[in-house]
Amino acid sequence: MKSYVYHSATATAHALIEHLIAMMEREPEKTFYFAFSGGSTPSLMFDIWANEYKEVTPWMRMRIYWVDERCVPAEDYESNYGTMRRLLLDEVGMPDEYVYPIYGVNRPEIEAKNYSTLVCRTVPLWGGFPAFDVVLLGAGDDGHTSSIFPGQEYLLSSFHPYEVSVNPYNGQKRIAMTGCLLFAAKNLIFFVTGKNKADVVRDILDSGDTGPAAYVAHHAERVELFLDAQANGGKMST
Repeated sequence: MKSYVYHSATATAHALIEHLIAMMEREPEKTFYFAFSGGSTPSLMFDIWANEYKEVTPWMRMRIYWVDERCVPAEDYESNYGTMRRLLLDEVGMPDEYVYPIYGVNRPEIEAKNYSTLVCRTVPLWGGFPAFDVVLLGAGDDGHTSSIFPGQEYLLSSFHPYEVSVNPYNGQKRIAMTGCLLFAAKNLIFFVTGKNKADVVRDILDSGDTGPAAYVAHHAERVELFLDAQANGGKMST
């Protein structure tokens, strides 16, 4: 596990975008398969990406998928797909055929199966499972990641690529990437900012498998953390 700490959330977002672009530049003939999470921290990254890195990003070599999605329409402000579409994809003119949203308006159990089938059909396989080049994760202050909340750790051992999860705080259903894809990812990156995340970052860095985010970080093969100083307990180094 490698961690990189920057002085602010904005600086962390810049560093992560540049890291992803550099990764693609090292293999100029390759198509890259990305799975993105939602939330306020990725939204900051999407806005910066569209406004400052549009011209230097090889958009046509990117295929865009989602780690998780709330079961809401794309027009809803809570939609991960809708947010990324408004802030980034529409701004850079990303072709629809390179974007694979989870449809939050469909019946959750059916959509989880449909999206699992789509990912298995379109993402290159490794070890029998689709292997994204990058899975970008956040972490909740309760330790959840990929909409897998504490108490739902059984989803980390599922062999179904996507399953239905439930937000225990409001009962909202979500579609969540499960362990078989999280652990198959070639690069698994946590992007975490803010002092309210300091405890979960400490769990990831220093403790045992105390929640879904820590468990994934400890058991995935290649893990990187992009943090701001507040998420790192006010420290500029780990």
